[in-house]
Amino acid sequence: MATTFGRGAMTNGWTDIANADVILAMGGNPAENHPVGFRFVMEARRKRKAKLVNVDPRFNRTSAVADYFVQIRAGSDIAFLGGLINYALKNGRYHEEYVRLYTNAPFIVTDAYNFDEDQGLFSGWDEEKKEYAASTWNYELDRKGFAKVDRTMQHPRSVFQLMRKFYARYTPEVVSKICGCEVEPFKKAAEIITSTYTPEKAGTITYALGWTHHSFSVQLIHAAAMLQLLLGNVGRPGGGVNALRGHANIQGGTDNGMAYHNTPGYIPIPKANHQSLKEFLDAVTPKPLRPNSMNYWRNTSRFFVSQMKAFYGKGATKGNDFAYHYHPKLPANEAGRLENWSWAYIFDHMYQGKMDGFMSFGMNPVANGPHSQKVISALSKLKWLVVAENFEIETASFWKSEIVALIDKKPQDVKTEVFLLPAANFAEKDGSFTNSARWAQWKWKAVDPPGEAIPDQEIIGRLFLKIRELYQEEGGKFPDPILNLNWWYANPATPSMDQLAREINGWAATGVTDEKDGRSVVLERGQQLSKFADLRADGSTLCGNWLYIGSYTEAGNNMKRRSTEDSVGLGLYHEWAFNWPANRRILYNRCSADAQGNPWDRSRAGILWNGERWVGDVPDYRVNSPPEEGLGAFIMIPEGVARLFVPGQFVDGPFPLSTTNLSSPQCPTCSTPHTAPTRLLNFSRVSGTSWASPMNSPSSVPPTA
Repeated sequence: MATTFGRGAMTNGWTDIANADVILAMGGNPAENHPVGFRFVMEARRKRKAKLVNVDPRFNRTSAVADYFVQIRAGSDIAFLGGLINYALKNGRYHEEYVRLYTNAPFIVTDAYNFDEDQGLFSGWDEEKKEYAASTWNYELDRKGFAKVDRTMQHPRSVFQLMRKFYARYTPEVVSKICGCEVEPFKKAAEIITSTYTPEKAGTITYALGWTHHSFSVQLIHAAAMLQLLLGNVGRPGGGVNALRGHANIQGGTDNGMAYHNTPGYIPIPKANHQSLKEFLDAVTPKPLRPNSMNYWRNTSRFFVSQMKAFYGKGATKGNDFAYHYHPKLPANEAGRLENWSWAYIFDHMYQGKMDGFMSFGMNPVANGPHSQKVISALSKLKWLVVAENFEIETASFWKSEIVALIDKKPQDVKTEVFLLPAANFAEKDGSFTNSARWAQWKWKAVDPPGEAIPDQEIIGRLFLKIRELYQEEGGKFPDPILNLNWWYANPATPSMDQLAREINGWAATGVTDEKDGRSVVLERGQQLSKFADLRADGSTLCGNWLYIGSYTEAGNNMKRRSTEDSVGLGLYHEWAFNWPANRRILYNRCSADAQGNPWDRSRAGILWNGERWVGDVPDYRVNSPPEEGLGAFIMIPEGVARLFVPGQFVDGPFPLSTTNLSSPQCPTCSTPHTAPTRLLNFSRVSGTSWASPMNSPSSVPPTA
């Protein structure tokens, strides 16, 4: 029940890599950077004689132990993946029944869509704005608003035929020109990787920051997902598209709203033009595109209202739109366009003098950012800076002579007032980590923090209490969100991690009644939620993050579980910790069985229909819905199936395209100069260096963006 590919979580999990027949490691170096998890790759090689293919610009430690290695030019990954897609389609190495059942390959695209072969542009390109209007990237709809389909996939405007035509350009010879690899090594790699198209085989793709830190990372990961869908590898044990997260709780941070554009649970953050709760919910709640689509995001109102109750408690009522007007919204600029407040843009706003203060919590922007000089210059324009850290980092000491000299300034030139708050490290506090596999695992404090260091929640708690006190005494432009914040914890200055975990899972704010009869109580007030169906949009439930429902139930803190029982026999370990969502170990696992509910491979059955219910992993499906009911396997998506073609949502196109960068004389795929689709951030310069500059490549081959 995850949101989409590319959000960063594994579709499967670390232990499940051991079930793969082929592992493609690309956009990462797991042998060196994820050595503990890499043991499951080695286990797959021992247990299943699996093949490890590594594709990378460098010969690294993963390459050294790979069965096959292909070296490519940095930034050319989409072309390589496009070549694999073309190879699979041209040679019939795709799982046709899977593709027909579980992807939008049979969907018919509107005749307004097109791709200009000569210009290398999709329909809707605005030359003046240098951006796409994506309205033509859509399906042909019937009178009920459902997408039309051709189950034979022969219609010339079916996604399958459009995709076949689009990727025909990525021949082995063109891939060789763009990527810098020889033709035969590419073909050999393609043969191994696409060998998993048969039902009795499964392959996985692992990637890391080598993909996600590109400006075109969404397109990259979409291309990887397309390949895996064609091969029938998504939703199956040993399959999937698996992001290898780096830091211990980077996944948990993303899940719980650390990105600027989402609230916890990947709910889109309200925008400035969403003036009411209804406007917001209407804008973000999708409508089904097929009659059999579960379209589970239709429950956004339940997720969001319950979250507002967690944030604002008694201050969130039906009469005030559940405190919708208290909640932060993505602002618009003077021209009325929504502003971007992602990580890099924050420092661009700061550099332009649009910010007074900044809190850096568990991050070191001066050392970790893409342009240290600009970050230093931006920090020097602030009135105040608060850094919470275990020790003095470069961001806290940016004003010192050896660092500020990088922007030709002296310490006395910096007027920023800096506060360094000593924080406890991971071993000095309780809490949970969520790893790449979406496993939320509890950890216990090993030692007390030294000196004046205190845990994160105490830093935040004490700051909040003081800020609220100032608002109570002095007022302010808009004190309501602070004054009404639901700070219910037994120790307000140091909230308990156990209480926070309970709140993230959620409970019944009042008695929760049965939705069918409207009278009988199904949850008493204060009772912990146990399943998504417990949520209500009437204010009777409180939940910090709907994805984590089940992590802390009436049975207790399920993140503390440590049983190695393996009931399925595939190393899924359902009684070890909690795996969001719903303790499901493999996402989209309905795809692991055919239309009748029979596993593609009985030796690796993700789920199967036993005549009464789905058994195996926690089904990503209604547990009692028989196969003939035909619900879509991708229950979060309005189509009910996975998207090979993405209708009207991505800014760069509905199919991933390898585009040239600003310094390239021509595009190898269409022999025409064009730079339009390139997405390079155009930030202000500091000391003559831009945030994103063209990559250096051998002049004999046009570089790719």
